[in-house]
Amino acid sequence: MTTQPARGLSLTDDIRYLPGVGPKRAADLGRLGIRRVGDLLEHLPSRHERHESRVIEDLDEGIVATVTGRITTVRSSFGRRGPTISATLIDNTGKCRLAWFNAPWMQGCVRQGMIVRATGRVTEFRQSAQLTNPKIVAIDEDDSEISTGETRLEGVYPAIAAISSRAIGKLIATNLDHMLQQVSEWYTQTYMDQRSLPPRRWALRVIHGPTNQKEVERARRRLAYDELLLMQLAVGLVRFHRRRQASATPMSCPDEYDRRIRRRFPFTLTKAQDRAVEAIVSDLTRARPMSRLLQGDVGCGKTVVALYAALLAVANKLQVAIMAPTELLADQHARTIRQYLEGSRVRHDLLIGGLPARRRRDILDRIASGDLDIVVGTHALLQGDVHFDRLGLVIVDEQHRFGVRQRAGIRGKGPTPHYLLMTATPIPRTLAMTVFGDLDVTTIDQLPPGRSRIQTRIVNPAQQQLAWEFVRDRLDHGEQAFVVYPLIDESDKLELRAAATEYDRLAKSVFPNHRVGLLHGRMSTVQREAVMADFTARRVHLLVATTVVEVGIDVPNATCMVIEHAERYGLSQLHQLRGRIGRGQAQGHCLLMTGDDASSEHHRLGILTATTDGFRIAEEDLRLRGPGEMLGTRQHGLPQLRVADLLQDGDLLRMAQRDAGDLLREDSQLRREEHRLLRTMLMDKYKAGLAFIDAG
Repeated sequence: MTTQPARGLSLTDDIRYLPGVGPKRAADLGRLGIRRVGDLLEHLPSRHERHESRVIEDLDEGIVATVTGRITTVRSSFGRRGPTISATLIDNTGKCRLAWFNAPWMQGCVRQGMIVRATGRVTEFRQSAQLTNPKIVAIDEDDSEISTGETRLEGVYPAIAAISSRAIGKLIATNLDHMLQQVSEWYTQTYMDQRSLPPRRWALRVIHGPTNQKEVERARRRLAYDELLLMQLAVGLVRFHRRRQASATPMSCPDEYDRRIRRRFPFTLTKAQDRAVEAIVSDLTRARPMSRLLQGDVGCGKTVVALYAALLAVANKLQVAIMAPTELLADQHARTIRQYLEGSRVRHDLLIGGLPARRRRDILDRIASGDLDIVVGTHALLQGDVHFDRLGLVIVDEQHRFGVRQRAGIRGKGPTPHYLLMTATPIPRTLAMTVFGDLDVTTIDQLPPGRSRIQTRIVNPAQQQLAWEFVRDRLDHGEQAFVVYPLIDESDKLELRAAATEYDRLAKSVFPNHRVGLLHGRMSTVQREAVMADFTARRVHLLVATTVVEVGIDVPNATCMVIEHAERYGLSQLHQLRGRIGRGQAQGHCLLMTGDDASSEHHRLGILTATTDGFRIAEEDLRLRGPGEMLGTRQHGLPQLRVADLLQDGDLLRMAQRDAGDLLREDSQLRREEHRLLRTMLMDKYKAGLAFIDAG
């Protein structure tokens, strides 16, 4: 008996009241984010499978086909190929055999009398058709389709073990007409015609039950545009609210300040650095808080630009907080500042976790009293007992590792500080428009003179001995090297070499005539500082490490890096790692060691051997891994895109960004009647992030 669709439920009603759901299934659906009736309508297929339905008498050997019929017999046997479960399937035109090899569990899945839809490759068995290892779906007798001989598309829905894609599809199909009746159009007909968009109700109907692939793409495009428009409206409202509500201390930058700051650097800034400085100074001289992302490839000189901004704030008698995601990177920044400010009257210190209580209290007192000008730290800067006296600028490095609320959580008295956010992970334009759309973006697209391109090679297991000999030769010439591993200790679950174990082997067997050091995240701050000091001073020749060296390590004499199990890393992370070498005048060499089963990864890794352009690499990483994995975080505060693809839909994203800008210029709070539905949908999707617009 088929479940009847609900007639009285609205899209905002609890899903458990939908006929056939109830509390148990509602809990299962809740794990998929389906809590209201409308969520079920918005639970879209991740893909559509093409089924070529045939009657049994029309089956041709070698094709993949779908047949619908009744199972009349089920047998099990055991032969040279192991256990075999077979069944006879009949329709109005004949019978065929279904056979599963080495799948004894299928005996409990098929029963005599079941009506199933079976999909598999057609082979011949005793002069009759056979579907080998077919995928089967049990269907109700009253909605069975004894093969029609047509090709159809079936949605495959995100599912969990407790509720299958098939069950979700049936629930949607039963209630689709009723749910669609409640869907209102977001735009006028003119608006849709100008953008070649079909109606939203049509798009939702087609995406759940298409008749051809061309329809699917047209429907997907409409739903992707809607998703991107809401995101761009959210980003625009956040930016508008921030700039309207907050005020910062404007700074001045007379020529004398500029000359004094530049004298601190023993080199001339590149043209790209000068452009970045100009944009930042322009922001800092305004009363509106700066929110700028400074991005650039490894080694492009972002730290120098950030230090320029910090020294300008200090010259204006304001305090600066510099926040890094790891103690290692924070310590690197502190050492860089000490180097450039030697002999200066600028007061600076480092605040990280694990400091002795008395030392920490002293730093906190100096921050609160204004006796410290620049404070470098980690998440420790976010703790409740950290209070600045006159905080004017916050610099957040590798900012994608911090959540939106975290990066705004540094406490100070008075006006809102200016924010400069930095990343050495080059971010494709399409991704920057979504994740960092509330920021102004400055890109340093030029490397300092004298940097040579790092030579990168893929090393398979048969070539590893030669690779170690190459590294030994570089060490013999007075250069230094990194060896990077994905783990600290050996794992029973993962067949991977680990840093701690390999450190002993490399020190004793491979490089007995060179000093080998070990660096990983579980070491204490004192231990890490000692190892880095030895490596920087060349007392350690080869540093065995985990990915803690991904950012912030600057040892110009390090020219060689070996990355073990390179196939386990994203391209952008590998690019970051190799950015630790070749920072001096000597040629850099990066060796990507792969495992026995990594031959399929060589094509992907090949892009690193072909280019050192971080933006090209980031585009490829985005295509392969998606934005969340590429950035290594999902803390950016934006919902995951369900329909839109940032590479495929770049034109839609640009159109949505333009349209959102036009809408907000006309109606900054979306309060006009014609924008009421957009505002409702926006508030529904971005509840927490846009709570302020109900008050404004």
